[in-house]
Amino acid sequence: MRVGAESKSDRETGEAESCMSESRPKQFVAVLDFGAQYGQLIARRVRDLNVYSEIVPCDISADELRELNPSALILSGGPASVYAEDAPKIDPEILELGLPVFGFCYGQQIMAVTLGGTVGHTEKGEYGPAHLTRAGRAAFF
Repeated sequence: MRVGAESKSDRETGEAESCMSESRPKQFVAVLDFGAQYGQLIARRVRDLNVYSEIVPCDISADELRELNPSALILSGGPASVYAEDAPKIDPEILELGLPVFGFCYGQQIMAVTLGGTVGHTEKGEYGPAHLTRAGRAAFF
């Protein structure tokens, strides 16, 4: 199910923005949903920055995503472990589309594993602020 930028008042009046490609802005962020409780919040916060966003299923193919023509991708978190047998996967070709990609929790982990990395386990949960180092330059950051 794809979710566009419709609000409760839009649904009530029937004036919801269509998710069809003809009405989608030229630039938008696709949020791949891995089952995070806050997937809707991610999309909403992007829209709060005056950037259109759409939630798409995590099993979307690279070809389907290419057709949507997003400007950037956000991979949501989710409840699974990347090493679980039934864990959601991502089409590896998605990471070769040349788009900026940002991952939250599971999204970052599935990106690392898909690109050949490993994800370790710590004895202590890692919640709260973290220090990040930016490598290279990208318009997204």
